[in-house]
Amino acid sequence: QVQLVESGGGMVQAGGSLRLSCAAAGRTFNRYFMGWFRQAPGKEREFVASITDNGGSTYYADSAQGRFTIARDNAKNMMFLQMNSLRPEDTGVYYCADRRYYSHSSGPSDYDTWGQGTQVTVSS
Repeated sequence: QVQLVESGGGMVQAGGSLRLSCAAAGRTFNRYFMGWFRQAPGKEREFVASITDNGGSTYYADSAQGRFTIARDNAKNMMFLQMNSLRPEDTGVYYCADRRYYSHSSGPSDYDTWGQGTQVTVSS
């Protein structure tokens, strides 16, 4: 059974940093396009960043560009999101997800398996 588990969330002051991790188990990790999404209270789930199966290409939402970095370690079945210069508007539950196709998509409905999420809270 496929499983994605996020970790690394927490509370941080504006301007601080957090590193999120996503551990995958149950299938061949390096065949899947992966992404990070977030959802703030009362808002829809939104795209943050994504990465190709071999890590060769990455994609970012405008809000994340220049502050966040997505990476993966296929040997360890792990994906990461380094978040710097955090802002209060970055607050939300962060989810990792995989996609069975090798092309980028920012739409949550195009992703197949989701983790349970990890809470990120940024105070001003």
